[in-house]
Amino acid sequence: MGSDFHRRFPPVHGSGGRHAGRRPSRAGRALALLAGAALAMAAGGARAGDLSFHDAVSAAWAIDPVRSELTVNRDSADARADAAKSWFPGGPVLSAQYYDDHAIGTNIGYTTYQGGVSVPLWLPGQGSATTRVAQAESAAIQERMNVEHMVLAVRVLDAAGALVVAQRRQAVALSLVQAMQRIDAAVARAAGAGESTLADRQAVEAELAGARNEVGLAREQVASSAAALAVLLGRDGLPDIMTYDSRLLARTRLDTPQLIEDNDPRVRASHRATLAAEDGVKLARASFMPNPEVGIGAIHEGSYGSPWDDRVGVNISVPLPSAARNVPMMADARNRLAAADSQERQARRMVRVELAQVRARLEASGVTLDGARASAGALNRRADELERSWKVGETSLVEALRARQAAYNAILSLNAAEVGWHAAIVRAAIAAGMTP
Repeated sequence: MGSDFHRRFPPVHGSGGRHAGRRPSRAGRALALLAGAALAMAAGGARAGDLSFHDAVSAAWAIDPVRSELTVNRDSADARADAAKSWFPGGPVLSAQYYDDHAIGTNIGYTTYQGGVSVPLWLPGQGSATTRVAQAESAAIQERMNVEHMVLAVRVLDAAGALVVAQRRQAVALSLVQAMQRIDAAVARAAGAGESTLADRQAVEAELAGARNEVGLAREQVASSAAALAVLLGRDGLPDIMTYDSRLLARTRLDTPQLIEDNDPRVRASHRATLAAEDGVKLARASFMPNPEVGIGAIHEGSYGSPWDDRVGVNISVPLPSAARNVPMMADARNRLAAADSQERQARRMVRVELAQVRARLEASGVTLDGARASAGALNRRADELERSWKVGETSLVEALRARQAAYNAILSLNAAEVGWHAAIVRAAIAAGMTP
């Protein structure tokens, strides 16, 4: 399976990615020049090349609110692990008592002052089990941070791809306006010479208005996409995802799905959660009774000069095990372990499905790009031919306008397919544990 995958997507050299090495057709060069010229006219917005994809993900990670939350959670788990290394499971308990006989009216001067201090004791194995639980929770939170980093990388990729598509839509829409203006000028000259009908003028004016409306919608999409990406990154800029091609794909090692699955942060996080739940069961078993307490106490009494008015001693408190306490505690621990084990298996299934989807998307995006390139080239040539044919009176203006609109839609599809192919490569790298 892996060898077949790399036969379909061989590593190439140059900037053309999977399609590098092919000599571009005349139509392809025309489309490239059209897109390049239109992009140069696109107003405002972030430009590709401002920062690498890796730098963009790092910038988003630095301000990610989930990262801040998980960092606090991890620090708290580490603090609990350190606290569990204490000599005692809790703080000392102070007690004080005072008795006298005045309250009952005897008033013969019998008073008692009593005080003590005691500390709880660890049960056998309870302290080390508590430490292991906290350490396991810290490790699980660290893996959850890796999961969040992966999710954030996908969000940056989606936002960057949306902005590139929006900018290209605006660029091609501006080119469509220029084409319609050119046809409108030709119709106006023909009308001045009595060679064009009012219906032709109305048709081209409607198409020109539609093209200008498309420019407005594209500008709105660019502004919205740029704002979403800027909020995500905390700065302006557009990662240049269009530079990633089959050379990156060759390093993703998608032909080793089991290795990728085992190293996926979602699988590792769920496995860490399972280990933490297992340590929780061990802690519940070690906590088979409330913690006993040991301490010292002192008594001072005053009653007719009694010779034993001051005494000191040791006190021990040992609560006995109770099923009413232990059974629910063990049940909760086992339930958490069962849930963690289920989530780990579900995470592995999800990763397997996602890897299959990533591979399928890669293959489909390559086929789609080839088809979109062929369609855009053919329809662009057809639009040029029908425009020339209309100018010499062999074709109606409506047919020329329809052909130009079809070429515009094909170029939009081509741009979306090209962005989708490069994005699929970056998505495959993210799935393989890379942040290119």
